[in-house]
Amino acid sequence: MTAAKRVALAGVLMAAALAVSWLEAVLPPLLPLPGVKLGLANIVTLFALYRLSDRLALLIVVGRCALSALLFTGLTGFMFALAGGLLALLVMRASMGARAMSVYGVSMLGAAAHNVGQVLVAMGLMRSAGLYSYLLLLLPVAIPTGLLTALIYSLCLRNIVLEKSRGE
Repeated sequence: MTAAKRVALAGVLMAAALAVSWLEAVLPPLLPLPGVKLGLANIVTLFALYRLSDRLALLIVVGRCALSALLFTGLTGFMFALAGGLLALLVMRASMGARAMSVYGVSMLGAAAHNVGQVLVAMGLMRSAGLYSYLLLLLPVAIPTGLLTALIYSLCLRNIVLEKSRGE
């Protein structure tokens, strides 16, 4: 793939991640817990990590967080999204190197890391170390949300490969 195609694809993926972030913002919450979302933008992050490059994945995460803040959430939302997104990206990238780690494990670890990043921001903003206990509620939710994100990624990837093999 040429450099121009990679950059164009990164732009399309950033737009897709932004659209999914917006969709999650307008949908009713999964659980009555602040900060709990499906994390569907991580589908795009997984794709970028597995199919593009670390640098483009980073660009997509930072770009999505910045654009989302400008359009929807403001500075505080940016801080939460960026901390969660960057920590998830780092953890997912690091875990991809483990031989026994599937995309499902990588995705669950990314979901958990995203929660940790957001709680760290909350602790800093509220100046309360006691907020770490909120992770006892958030981390178990990372298992099903991470699994769902990986499943959707896998289904999308399979459909992309099938379309490519058919010449469509």
